[in-house]
Amino acid sequence: MRNSAEDIRSYIFKPTDELLLDANIWLFVYGPSKPGDWKVAVYSRALDKILKAQSPIYVDVLIISEFINRYARLKYHIHFPNPDAYHSFKQFRKSADFKPIAQDVAADVRRVLQHCERVESGFDTLDIVALVEEYEKGASDFNDQVLAELCRSKELILVTDDDDFADAGLMVVTANRRLLARA
Repeated sequence: MRNSAEDIRSYIFKPTDELLLDANIWLFVYGPSKPGDWKVAVYSRALDKILKAQSPIYVDVLIISEFINRYARLKYHIHFPNPDAYHSFKQFRKSADFKPIAQDVAADVRRVLQHCERVESGFDTLDIVALVEEYEKGASDFNDQVLAELCRSKELILVTDDDDFADAGLMVVTANRRLLARA
């Protein structure tokens, strides 16, 4: 099912827009990024427009979990690019080197949460069998499926840069050219 997609650079946010910002958007805005990454500027400006428009932003535990885990792994790879430093990320997470990174992550999670209202994914009402069968085909991310169902059930606009949502049948606001082209 095709999305309805709008370019985030020209989209005019309204107070009536109820938004779900995907973890990748929060990572562009608050996470570690490559110097000069144009997406950081685009999505940071968009968040500023969203806040000025007073559009409600919702967040689910899946988004926070993905943000935390991806952010910590990005910092790990930035600070310890040599795989000999630690045998695994889990070993690193148990080290003293992890504490300042965990503090950075936690501070930025608090920044995300200050802009959001919490919402439940509705796991207890999801057709979990259908989601698992779709996942089993090998072409979809399970968390993305749950977030798409959340957007449908709550009539939320998804703000994402993830083209895995291309055929989710959602209203999407993005700077991702592939998502815009496929709408």
